[in-house]
Amino acid sequence: MTRRREQRDRARRAQPWIVRLTHWGNVVFLPVMAGSGLQILMAFPYFGPRGQMYTWFPIQNWTAPEWMRIGGWLAGARHVHFAFAWALVANALLYLVYVFASGEWRRRFFLPRRDAKQAVGTFAHYLRLRRDAPAQGFYNGLQRLAYTTAIVLGVVEVLSGLAMWKPVQLSYVAALFGGYDGARVVHFVGLVALALFVIMHVVLVAFHPRTLPPMITGGPVGQ
Repeated sequence: MTRRREQRDRARRAQPWIVRLTHWGNVVFLPVMAGSGLQILMAFPYFGPRGQMYTWFPIQNWTAPEWMRIGGWLAGARHVHFAFAWALVANALLYLVYVFASGEWRRRFFLPRRDAKQAVGTFAHYLRLRRDAPAQGFYNGLQRLAYTTAIVLGVVEVLSGLAMWKPVQLSYVAALFGGYDGARVVHFVGLVALALFVIMHVVLVAFHPRTLPPMITGGPVGQ
């Protein structure tokens, strides 16, 4: 079984076509979801029950710039948001089914025993606290941690979105976040976290431009 898996891995491109397809799908879906979500938020830019705002939440009545919003108004933004939400979920399911069925998860997902020490060492190298970076493989431990965290954030965003969409029918999901108002906070914070991930991802690609061509061509076989 191990030999067969090794042979299969040697015949596989660095970035298989399904990984590339879903990656570039996210490039389209995520900005639209973020922009339409911000437009929906502007209909009631407060957090907490009406009349009982959360005093501990630092961003109340924040107005997102118009260039960041998509949909034009509440109903238009909701139509866009829900249409792309299902596309985003389908894209994510395609990716997850593939990586688990193909065994790709072993080299892409964060495994604490394998990756924790290297992630710390790589982070220390980025902070100039360590001269030499740890030995690098297909991905380093810090990359695997970031990508796995992004997937977890995506799951949280979907669940909190469902809790806001059908808070009565899906009350058991809403209960995970402390109800509808709690789900709104989690959904917004998750959006900010994903936005930070995307920014860091783009910055790191800019510093390591050789990682970009494989996401277009697939890269060499056997990596």
